[in-house]
Amino acid sequence: MRSRYRRRALRGTAALAGAVAIAVGLAACSGSSGGSQGGSQGKDTVTVAFRTPNWILPISAPGFTQGENAIFGTAQYRMLYQYKLDGTAKYNIDEQRSMAGAPEVSDGGKTLTITLKDNTWSDGKPVTTRDIEFWWNLVTNNKDKWASYRKGGFPDNIAAFTVKDAKTFSLTTTQVYNTAWFVDNQLNRIVPLPQHVWDKDSATGSVSDLDKTPDGAKKVFDFLTAASKDPKTYATNDLWKVNSGPWKLDKYVPNGEVVLTAQKNYSGSDKPKLAKVVLRPFTSDDSEFNVLRGGEIDYGYIPPANLSQQKYLESKDYKVAPWYGWSITYLALNFNNPKSGPLFKQPYLRQAMQMLIDQPTISKVIWSGMAEPTCGPVPPKPGTDGSAGCAYSFDPAKAKQLLESHGWKVTPDGKTTCQSAGSGADQCGEGIAAGTPLAFTVTSQTGFSATTKMFAEIKSQMGKLGIDLTIKEVPDSVAVTPACKPSEATCSWDMSFFGSQGSWYYPAFASGERLFATGAPVNLGSYSNPEADQLIEQTQFSGDESTLKAYNDLLAKDLPVLWMPNPVFQISAYKSGLQGVEPQDPMNSMYFQDWSWKN
Repeated sequence: MRSRYRRRALRGTAALAGAVAIAVGLAACSGSSGGSQGGSQGKDTVTVAFRTPNWILPISAPGFTQGENAIFGTAQYRMLYQYKLDGTAKYNIDEQRSMAGAPEVSDGGKTLTITLKDNTWSDGKPVTTRDIEFWWNLVTNNKDKWASYRKGGFPDNIAAFTVKDAKTFSLTTTQVYNTAWFVDNQLNRIVPLPQHVWDKDSATGSVSDLDKTPDGAKKVFDFLTAASKDPKTYATNDLWKVNSGPWKLDKYVPNGEVVLTAQKNYSGSDKPKLAKVVLRPFTSDDSEFNVLRGGEIDYGYIPPANLSQQKYLESKDYKVAPWYGWSITYLALNFNNPKSGPLFKQPYLRQAMQMLIDQPTISKVIWSGMAEPTCGPVPPKPGTDGSAGCAYSFDPAKAKQLLESHGWKVTPDGKTTCQSAGSGADQCGEGIAAGTPLAFTVTSQTGFSATTKMFAEIKSQMGKLGIDLTIKEVPDSVAVTPACKPSEATCSWDMSFFGSQGSWYYPAFASGERLFATGAPVNLGSYSNPEADQLIEQTQFSGDESTLKAYNDLLAKDLPVLWMPNPVFQISAYKSGLQGVEPQDPMNSMYFQDWSWKN
């Protein structure tokens, strides 16, 4: 799911996109304060607050789609395409970082021909279309194990994958798609893989063309997946020693420190300027901030609760830079929960609950101005205020009226219950029995003081209308609130929050096929609306911007989730001598190769 979760935000890029999951894990702090001549561990090294990644295979897997895994993976294995949102590039393709030129479109828009640039693996072997074909064979024969797969989507929407020569291949789609959508949201999943190293299984142990048969591709995929599920061997397993990225793995401690060193044989144009990047996890915001104050990390973040200390950090040679994300934040509702699902399926109830979330005030007071209201599924441009488009403003009086007009006895600071069971216009709704209370458990994230304060405020506001919220904080809220069927034991959760750094980070094109479409991979609450499905599909085929607006307007009102304040990904703080950090990528990528220390 980028994400990216800084501790579990979902990412919509190749890692289910899903945020850098900065700063959770085991605390480790040592070193002395650095100045402009170098960092806490010397002039060629930078120390970064960063959650320990736990997935190295550059094919996303369910349960391993955190943003830190995407950043960790991309540092070692380059995507076919990287993107930027500054409006300067065709299809938003970042030409410098991408391994191929922009696709050439033919056949009435159905065929995209892609030519690889000259690149090599770290062992000197050329990156060729055989490495693309290897990736293709693995994902097409293991779709059920690929977190980025949705039935009918990529690669089901490809009629033909054709290798033309060592540098050129083409994809012919089953229909004519909106090219911008296809390039941004489908081709963003392709990662060249070192076929000459990885094309084997646990039985043979030797490289062959095993991937060229469905059974062989399954064996190879299982072999690589098993290796990726063994993080204690990441730094020693020969599989991971051949890569295409600017960095190689030097040290890996499960749940602890990770060290990347510059790949001397990197063939890209964005060569690393530093020798080493140390990724250091922390147990909480407080533990990270204490070390940041001591000058013992070069790049970290200021928790919103500590933003008042910005001037102090600046006096200690840090620069402070909010990291705005191409993201939205929301509270997921489990429509399939046998008990609470019938309640969430009532539009009036979702509307009433949304009216009890004071997004502007929470953004200003609790998030110290470092959040903006989320109004719908399509985010405004990073750093801009889109709150004017919210369909439901904070309005407790109207929320109360909605509940009472649908058969509820509202008991302020007590227990509101259904008094008029049934599915009539003035009744509670189908599947809701008389006497049913409005009582829900919110599964939220540990380690974020602003999130804790936010839900205390929301709990208080809802309690004033007799809606009882129980807030349960866990280390990984996504893992314990999966998409589920009503009959499954895992379907007991009511509401899930994983947006302390944004809930969902979009790829370059902010459509909803992976998020709010029926059966979408990260539609955790199992929301389903045929009209929304139709509009989502239209965004994939039409280049008309009005289709994306129509989709946004519908879901802004229909509330597939409860919209929540969207915080900046983080308030970054880095040593003033560290160059190349900004601008910070709104799609939540980190390019350590751009960083350097002033001379």
